[in-house]
Amino acid sequence: MLRKVSGFIALSSALSFPVQAATEIEWWHAMGGRLGEKVNEIATNFNASQGDYVVKPVFKGNYTETMTSAIAAFRAKKQPHIVQVFEVGTATMMSAKGAVYPTYQLMADTQQSFSPEAYLASVTGYYTDAKGQMLSMPFNSSTPVLYYNKDALAKAGVQPPKTWEEMATVGQKLKDAGYKCGFTTGWQSWVQLENFSARHNVPFASKANGFEGIDTELAFNSPLHVKHISQLAQWQKDGIFGYGGRRSDSAPKFYSGECAMYMNSSASYAGVKSSVKDFEFGVAQLPYWKDAISEPQNTIIGGATLWTLKGHDKADYKGVAQFFSFLSKAETQADWHQFTGYLPITHAAAKLTREQGFYDKNPGTDTAITQMTSKTPTANSKGLRLGNFVQIRDIINEELESVWAGKKTAQEALDKAVERGNKLLRKFERQNS
Repeated sequence: MLRKVSGFIALSSALSFPVQAATEIEWWHAMGGRLGEKVNEIATNFNASQGDYVVKPVFKGNYTETMTSAIAAFRAKKQPHIVQVFEVGTATMMSAKGAVYPTYQLMADTQQSFSPEAYLASVTGYYTDAKGQMLSMPFNSSTPVLYYNKDALAKAGVQPPKTWEEMATVGQKLKDAGYKCGFTTGWQSWVQLENFSARHNVPFASKANGFEGIDTELAFNSPLHVKHISQLAQWQKDGIFGYGGRRSDSAPKFYSGECAMYMNSSASYAGVKSSVKDFEFGVAQLPYWKDAISEPQNTIIGGATLWTLKGHDKADYKGVAQFFSFLSKAETQADWHQFTGYLPITHAAAKLTREQGFYDKNPGTDTAITQMTSKTPTANSKGLRLGNFVQIRDIINEELESVWAGKKTAQEALDKAVERGNKLLRKFERQNS
């Protein structure tokens, strides 16, 4: 009896002893729908892989809303540990003095194994400082590609255009074959000006597109930029090009077969695949002006990275660093890449995806990787780091729409966009000098 009582007391003591609770790591993100479900799955898998930390993903709306919410939360001292910020918010995050815990420093401080060389240079280059040190953790990176209607091009007897010079012939033959327009584009500033500049190795802005200082000025009103937008305007009149909206609003023009080609993010692959019902589609690289460059440069990325915010207990950041290591695993990245169409951020993830036969089973899904890695990035194709760039894109959209509507010439619109955009750059410079 004494033995039973003693055992009961021992068991009671063990049950009443406080169990160490896992440390919560809050992650604010902008991934809705199926992407949001995948984000939750990644967090669940990490949480199951160890018992010290629990990552809690929180959807905060679109990219702008998520970044704005994080800034407001930091001021109120209620910030998350991690926030997903789109690429055009990079300069804003860098200027947030005392708010950001740089990734390279985080990984070193927590003694996590970390090799920047393991990541795609064309991805990490966008998010490094002047010394080449990574400031944020790449997560969902994409680049624009050309989707095309295989049936339409076969009917017209043409191949996807490799150059813009070929676009005139291809577009007209598609028109002659009965298609309402040859091509349309999503995210016109990103595709037709920002990536156009990188592809042709010409500056979008001075100071290496802002990487060498915030006293930068816009340069996308050069003769080559004007020529390109002028040609698009003429093709708009001819019906070869059909404008469909500022973001991905033009997608239905491609899905329905109205336009035979569509330029947008590589991460649109899953959406294209699920939405195209009546024809087969393919994926090709963005065209380039052959009379401007003999071999095109790499394109630049869109999407977002994960920024670590300061202000939490030191011990919490070990969990953040472990989570970043988990995100960078080849298996995690290959699964994310194959599910979403975003680029694999590491060479190992790209290799694993190829070994698994994904590219063979899904032709064209490696186009973005080839386009991004075929050339070493230059000062003009590393990326953009411009203050107030969200607002500058709005200005560019307004001015380009005036061209498509026939209200302004390409020269007038691009000159005005540069003038208005430079005022926002000077405002950013004054605020951060």
